[in-house]
This record gives sequence, structure tokens and C-alpha cells, in this order.
Amino acid sequence: MIPPWMAHVAHSAPAINNLLGHQRATNRDREAAVLMLFSGDSEAETLPRDAGVLLTHRNPTMRTHSGQIAFPGGRTDPTDDSPVHTALREAWEETGLDPDTVQPVVKLDEVHIRRSGYPIHPIIGYWVEPEEVYPASLDETDDVFEAPLFHLLDPENRMMVGHGGWKGPAFSINGYVVWGFTAGLLSAVFRGAGWERPWDQTVTDLTTAIHRSRNGERLR
Repeated sequence: MIPPWMAHVAHSAPAINNLLGHQRATNRDREAAVLMLFSGDSEAETLPRDAGVLLTHRNPTMRTHSGQIAFPGGRTDPTDDSPVHTALREAWEETGLDPDTVQPVVKLDEVHIRRSGYPIHPIIGYWVEPEEVYPASLDETDDVFEAPLFHLLDPENRMMVGHGGWKGPAFSINGYVVWGFTAGLLSAVFRGAGWERPWDQTVTDLTTAIHRSRNGERLR
């Protein structure tokens, strides 16, 4: 059963999609899906104080997106029968998440990474029975944690970062900087669901922010 506060997120999907600025992917030979897995009071009408979202830290030795904070997810396999299947399978491989503990809530419109143009399907889910998760594939992920939503929504933990001609929202948590694709999705959900609080959007240099973090990330 989907809690009322998560049903609100599902009803907000059109606004969230609009904020994401959907553009058709230019490269369709690879597709992927990510799982935006939320947890919290199953009876709450509005965003509960214990609400959280599952995040991973990609191992800095990875060839792509190394050191970044990300949602569980990855490429679609030929055996996957849907983006939901892909997101749940990848989450299990990366974090040990039991798919049976997850209730899919809504599939957002596909988005894409600017550099590759590959389509990515964001799946919003509710964690019906939260359990212990862990870095199940250390070659890919070296940290897995639930980020409290009220921490991410706190203006003190939000920033705008810029690199070259690009800028976008970012968050700080556990010494990490969450930016790029992951931060963009979080920001769209927070604003589309009406949870966002005013925050300082003065642009901070991304290189400086990463250097001060524990991401271990190499910017290109």
C-alpha cells in the first residue's frame, strides 16, 4: 500500500516531469533505470519527519561517474522486462536490497545524461519494509546509506554549483556533495511535491566543492 504522502508524489509526477525538462534521448542503443527509493511513516498524510531516500557512493576507481553519489541503478539487460525490473535488479546487485520490500509508485518520463545522450528511466518507489543494505558490489559501490529528507531539504545543506558553462543544484550530506543527475532528480521531486524551502542559489565552483568533500571524484 502506498502511503498518502507518497501518493502525493505520484500525483505530482506531471509537475516533476516538467521541471526535469524532458528531451528525447539522442542515443538509444543503451538504456538504463534508477531507483529513487523513499522510506518513512506509512500512515503520514504529509512528509514525515523520518522520511529518507536511498543513496550510494560510486567507487572512485570506476571508469565512469567515479566518486559520485547516485541512486541505485544501471543499464537494462536483455532479460529485464521493464524499467522497474531493471531498477530493482540493479538495486539488489549494488545494495543487497530485497525487491519484495519495495512498492513501485510511479515511473517518471525518461531523462538522459548530457554527455552520453542515453535514456534513463527514473523509478520512484516506497520502501515498505526497510532492512539493512550494504555495498554489495564493492567494485561499483563503496557506501550505501539512507539520506534523511529533512537534512537534504534544509537550506544549509543546499547549494548551486557550476563547472564551465554548466550549473545545477547540489546537496551536502555525510561529507559528500550530491550533484549532477542525482541532485537534479532530487531537486525536481522536492519542488514538484511542494516540499522545497527557499535556499541560497549563489553559484559555488564545483571543483572547489568536490575538493572539500569526501567524494574522491575526478572532474573532466
